[in-house]
Amino acid sequence: MELVSEDLQAIWLTIKLALVVVVILLILGTPLAWWLAHTASRSKGIVNALVALPLVLPPSVLGFYFLIAFGPTGPIGTFTSFLGIGSIAFTFEGLVVASVVYSLPFVVQPIQNSFENLRPEILEVSRMMRMTKFETVFKVILPLSKNGYVTALVLGFAHTLGEFGVVLMIGGNILGETKVISIQIYEQVESLQYERAHTLSFLLLLISFTCLMLISFVNKRWSFTS
Repeated sequence: MELVSEDLQAIWLTIKLALVVVVILLILGTPLAWWLAHTASRSKGIVNALVALPLVLPPSVLGFYFLIAFGPTGPIGTFTSFLGIGSIAFTFEGLVVASVVYSLPFVVQPIQNSFENLRPEILEVSRMMRMTKFETVFKVILPLSKNGYVTALVLGFAHTLGEFGVVLMIGGNILGETKVISIQIYEQVESLQYERAHTLSFLLLLISFTCLMLISFVNKRWSFTS
């Protein structure tokens, strides 16, 4: 079945959301993953639990609390109103913030695992060679952690694509603003438009399967060449 304009808008918005969220998570998740991999702080267990919380927390619960927080009387809503931005509930920006938290463990944990697997002597050699911290990060740590980054990137992207409960609670179904593929599929099923729902569902299934195959291919290729 041919996709209509409304479907294409939902697809584009979903891809745009996933890309923005993954970029933000890679930037924020890298220092967090490094800290979790190397800290001896007593708070590590608490931070680890908070990062992993979206894995076990129902998305609708997370979305509900975000809705409260983003509301006019909520802590985030009060702050954004003070800045003159207004509430970010039912906006694309609100979806981004909620999605960053919801997909956080899918990005942080693979990177953290890669950092934990780095042998200490490798970092010691970089110090003996008098490499700057910048050089150590970009010439040693990141290249050796590439498998973790590919896994994080693909999983974070795919997980954001399939969001439903969180985006429904915090974004609703505003066309061109917050209506992503999962919401569009839900609406088509509700209106008994099963053929359109099937087309969108199959597209999402195909993208998700391709993402998982990409992880397998890249990891196998890099493991073979390393």
